[in-house]
Amino acid sequence: MKRLSFVLAAMAAFAVASPAFSQTKVKAGTLTCTGGAGVGLILGSKKTYDCTYVSLSNRSERYSASITKIGLDIGVTNESTMIWTVLAPSDVVKGGLRGNYAGATADAAIGVGGGAKVLLGGSNDTIALQPVSVQGQTGLNLAVGVAELSIR
Repeated sequence: MKRLSFVLAAMAAFAVASPAFSQTKVKAGTLTCTGGAGVGLILGSKKTYDCTYVSLSNRSERYSASITKIGLDIGVTNESTMIWTVLAPSDVVKGGLRGNYAGATADAAIGVGGGAKVLLGGSNDTIALQPVSVQGQTGLNLAVGVAELSIR
């Protein structure tokens, strides 16, 4: 039931833009996450990542993260790397990326493939993670749906 609530909340977030998301945002830094090897379980998956945030002032922070996908997710993937531009109303304070993010996702791989996840959430729902480049991955996989990123 919790997952159904998450999916409905994520869909609502995209249907109607929240005032917090419509605030003017500036580039605060870059988040790079590596990991995510695993198996898609048809209706979803959960994969873990090690992440590094580097602010524009070159301050570095380490995070752990997990991405849960709800929707079609079939196949096996090896480790992948995702890079996002972190957009926020101002500079992100230490530990400020912790929180939950939600967004649409699409990935495909036959041998080598890619994907993209635009995610919104974080500190008071004011942070946007915008893909810098398409996610690089290897394996045999097809995934389309809603993703939840939890950063710790």
